[in-house]
Amino acid sequence: MNSVEAKLKERVKELTCLYEVTSIIVNSDYDQLDASLEAITYCLKRGWQFVEDTEAHVKVNGYEAQTDGYGSDRVCLTADIKIFNKVEGHVKVGYPSSKYTLEDFLEEEQTLLDNVSLAVGNLMERKQIRDNEIATRKQMERADRLHILGEITAGIAHELNTPLANILGFAELLQESIKDPDTSRDLQKIMDNAIFSREIVKKLMFFACEMPREMDAVELVPAIENVLKLLKPQLRAKQIDLRTSFEDRTLKLKADTVQLTQVLFNLIMNAVFYSPEKGSIDVIVHGIEDKIRIHIADEGTGIPPENAEKVFEPFFTTKPVGEGSGLGLSVVHGIITSHKGTISHSPNTPKGTVFTIDFPKL
Repeated sequence: MNSVEAKLKERVKELTCLYEVTSIIVNSDYDQLDASLEAITYCLKRGWQFVEDTEAHVKVNGYEAQTDGYGSDRVCLTADIKIFNKVEGHVKVGYPSSKYTLEDFLEEEQTLLDNVSLAVGNLMERKQIRDNEIATRKQMERADRLHILGEITAGIAHELNTPLANILGFAELLQESIKDPDTSRDLQKIMDNAIFSREIVKKLMFFACEMPREMDAVELVPAIENVLKLLKPQLRAKQIDLRTSFEDRTLKLKADTVQLTQVLFNLIMNAVFYSPEKGSIDVIVHGIEDKIRIHIADEGTGIPPENAEKVFEPFFTTKPVGEGSGLGLSVVHGIITSHKGTISHSPNTPKGTVFTIDFPKL
């Protein structure tokens, strides 16, 4: 490329390419980034010196796009894509290695590629900011809903406590004085249902964080082992392979022992319930800086995406009628939050669910 006219044409192509790429990025739909990145690869193809032999490839943050003829047998110019100063992908433009070498690329083409990679990185940063804002807004909305539900629930629980106590107390008095077996059995049913209802009220009060707490230094691993002993019959009945990994048996947290036991019992019992016969459950504990992290993983059917945000909501359950009140995980969430901890869930591999709990380390 010796003539001034040829050089000018190349500069025009490069500027046109950068303008088109910028236009694509400005008008990108964050939910259809695959289409935008593919359009960018074809803009790059038109911006290089030997258009008929040029192919392009973009890969970043799980997204990937390339022109139809892109392959591995190419000599390429490459530019890293950085997202918040961390390399998360690349842009490549190449020629067939059988016909070209790196010397066939122009210096200005590398500059163009660097500018395109910078623009793509900016696009991905904006998407990440948008996604974080949406996640934060959903979290705040959910927290508001749970707070309102907590206040309503606390009121309901207090109102129900007194009549339930009266029903149970008078039924016990009647049972002592009645000799007829049929009537005595009916009274026992009344008492059993009153006790069941009282347990539901107790769960409601746990969810509303209305139960009194005695915060002490608790050794976590012994607490987990006690829960596992309680659940031995259920584990044996389904022939569950229980695998534990305790990196540090001395890990401590400040917690109410009863409430901590309820959290562990609910989560491990859920894992047993949803695990198949002869399945596996993993209980892993390790320290991370100032946190204690607990993983409880099962090999069940997993949580469908449409239910992912509902699992900690009160009264939501996928268990059959009569086998779950829908309060277990909401109570767990409330207790963990009141202990300044967090709980989340993610898919297990190859199937199932992993619940991850973080508590502040003592």
